[in-house]
Amino acid sequence: MEWEHVPDTVDLILRLNEEGVKTYAIEQAENAIMLDDFQPQSNTKTAIVMGNEVKGVHQDAIYACTGVIEIPQIGTKHSLNISVCTGVVVWDLFSKMKR
Repeated sequence: MEWEHVPDTVDLILRLNEEGVKTYAIEQAENAIMLDDFQPQSNTKTAIVMGNEVKGVHQDAIYACTGVIEIPQIGTKHSLNISVCTGVVVWDLFSKMKR
């Protein structure tokens, strides 16, 4: 399959879903699965959707995804730098997929 630039995130998510890829928004949202509780399915492709550093993942993109994963946080500030957030999620998923 060849991929090209897709200017609309929702269109890309829908295309990935059609290809059988499980898509997960990384966001604090209703019905989100906590990252420590999330278990990626073996032999299934998984894509993560990261949001804007300030505004997060757009609600339309969240609706289009297979699910939402939230990084558990303690304290009053519930926000992480996007690069830190991406590193935490990718490392967690990579670690779980190696098992």
